Amino acid sequence: MDENLASPANPFTQVPIEITISVGRARPLVRDLLRLRRDSVLPLDRKVDDPVELYVGDKLIARGELQELDGDQAGQLAVRLTEVADLQDGL
Repeated sequence: MDENLASPANPFTQVPIEITISVGRARPLVRDLLRLRRDSVLPLDRKVDDPVELYVGDKLIARGELQELDGDQAGQLAVRLTEVADLQDGL
């Protein structure tokens, strides 16, 4: 990454960005979707231990594993990154 882009003096480094974490997809039939109620179970196309995907908009930027934080943040979900895309090519 260009050193000037990552510099704390660059005002763009202070702009928050939203990252979407995808844990899986569901493809129910419309009739099954219309039957969904509280406590319904909607199966996803992934298992609990499968990696999650991190997106900025529709761009895949990383993969990781869900984990639970400890201490004062116990119960809070987090993602430990296992793969990160080379973002330099997109800039």
